[in-house]
Amino acid sequence: MSAAAIPAPAGVRLSSWRRWSLWGLLGALVLALLVTVVYLAARYEASVAQGDVERDAADALSDIRSALTRNVQELQALQAGQRDRERWLAAADQLLRAHREFVRLEWRGPDLELRAEADSPYRNPAFARFGRANSLPEVQQACTAARRISSHAYARSHFVPQADGLGLELMELCLPQVEVGRLMGFIVATYSLSDLLATQIGPQMGRSQEISFTEADGTRLAMHGLARRGQRVFSAQQLLDLPGSTMVLRMDSWRHAEPDLFPNVMTALVTVMSIALVTVLFLLGHDTRRRLRVEEDLADALAFRKAMEDSLVTGLRARDLQGRTTYVNPAFCQMVGFTSDELLGQGSPAPYWPPELAEDYRKRQEVRLAGHAVPPRDGFESVFMRKDGTRFPVLIIEAPLINAQGLQTGWMSAVLDISEQRRVEELSRASQERLQATARLATVGEMASLLSHELNQPLAAIASYANGSMNLLQQAPAPASDLRVAMARIAEQADRAGRVIKSVHDFVRRRDQAREALAPQALVDAILPLVNLQARKLGVRVDVRVAGGLPRVLCDRTMVEQVLLNLARNAMQAMDEAHVPAPRLVIQAQASPLTEAGKRWLEFSVADCGPGIAPEVRSRLFTPFFTTKEEGMGLGLSLCRTVVEQHGGQLVYEDNVPQGTIFRFTLPAQKP
Repeated sequence: MSAAAIPAPAGVRLSSWRRWSLWGLLGALVLALLVTVVYLAARYEASVAQGDVERDAADALSDIRSALTRNVQELQALQAGQRDRERWLAAADQLLRAHREFVRLEWRGPDLELRAEADSPYRNPAFARFGRANSLPEVQQACTAARRISSHAYARSHFVPQADGLGLELMELCLPQVEVGRLMGFIVATYSLSDLLATQIGPQMGRSQEISFTEADGTRLAMHGLARRGQRVFSAQQLLDLPGSTMVLRMDSWRHAEPDLFPNVMTALVTVMSIALVTVLFLLGHDTRRRLRVEEDLADALAFRKAMEDSLVTGLRARDLQGRTTYVNPAFCQMVGFTSDELLGQGSPAPYWPPELAEDYRKRQEVRLAGHAVPPRDGFESVFMRKDGTRFPVLIIEAPLINAQGLQTGWMSAVLDISEQRRVEELSRASQERLQATARLATVGEMASLLSHELNQPLAAIASYANGSMNLLQQAPAPASDLRVAMARIAEQADRAGRVIKSVHDFVRRRDQAREALAPQALVDAILPLVNLQARKLGVRVDVRVAGGLPRVLCDRTMVEQVLLNLARNAMQAMDEAHVPAPRLVIQAQASPLTEAGKRWLEFSVADCGPGIAPEVRSRLFTPFFTTKEEGMGLGLSLCRTVVEQHGGQLVYEDNVPQGTIFRFTLPAQKP
């Protein structure tokens, strides 16, 4: 028998099998380690690439915000420094040459009428093909928002076709021009979104990435840069929230696939195993240290945020889309008297809702959570209840909670306790009423001599008719028809004297503020007896013009009558001091155009033909205790403006053509 035929010992066969098994297990382990390393490396590279894109997007958004802020400052300097049209055009041309993102600059009046315009020298006029009229709704939208917030505002972007078959995505910016509380006009700047990206995004970033403005639904508005396409794309989005408009800044970056990392693996198994083990340990250690640093930074950020929130005096409350409370800060807990454990997770009704208002609050919350109503930017007032049952007024400002994916997850509310503010307002109102009473008493004191003169006429007529009646009664029989006429004349003159006295009594009598629906004619008729007293003495012709079919006005009768009487007296005194040959006073009431919100207003005006208002007096006309009269108190016009603004209206003045001044003020009309 040959040696080859001799079977190997069982122990040797078992040892060889074990050795190959160990090598196979080691090979599988190394292969698993290599796969793990490749996976971790790819994942790490992806996270680094995504972080770079997000950082670049945040930097780009910061650059755009800074550029928009600088542009607003330069536009404010433009509207503040230029009044003449030619000088304005020269300054606008310099600004357009310095900023390629501007397509057009316009100077418009208070009613958006065009006063001056300038187009960018770097392109053909953007509105040369279809005209500016198609873009006026966006201009009106931006200027309406700017007037409401008394600051600059933007409109939603709009597309304007061009003659080359392409087009521009434009965005309107409107800045109100206000002087001494009066709107003088607007500066309208038209942005090109593509040029805004091109001028504010660095050229290196544009060569390696694609940056674009999009709508919230992903619709692309403008784009800059053209990155080389690859197999993997990394995207980042940043919300550009501007006053009146919101866009999303999107940044896309493409990466190519990595080459194969597994050539000749079996031929260098031991070397690869060692390198793989060391690499895995190194990557794990590096990733662990990186995660620890990130966790420490996150813990520091959370601690900083919590310290900042705990130091706030404004209450913060977060709710999810089901209306459950998910977060409250200590200021909110202290405000309502409940602990955070008692509030978190609570739905409708909330513990701090007054029971009598809980149903109304529940309906309002359902509408808000359903997305059918957008909360006002300046907030809304409500009433909360503390744990001890006391009610207090609050101002609530709400904003949607948006997660990293751009989805709304709930609502964040800032709650302010305005109890002290209401108390101060009540004290101010009481003080104003006392000042008004003082002004009314001073007015009545000035008219005392006129009142005695006016009452002498009806009293003398009453005495004359009474003596005539006595003479008729001595006849036998007395003529009944003559007696009836005499008695009617006595009653008429007595009623006239009573109306004069009652007008002064009602005007002087101090009472609590109560608004009621009154006809405009009734307000004018109430002051006419007092106006006619002074008008007859000064020889002023009084003309009353109240349009027919006017709605009722919601106002405090006594306060509005004081405004009308004060404006009428000032007008008559101005014409008397200027020795106007034919003095004439016009008191008028008419309807104002409907506002964009559909609210109706009535306009009252008092016009004279006096000397007008001197330029040096205009800036201080409504300043308290400022007067041009020797015996004046300087409170009349200041109180008039306060009364009108408390009703939500405005008191303004303008020159009367050809001579004199017109004071106008608006009051809210009753809804039909």
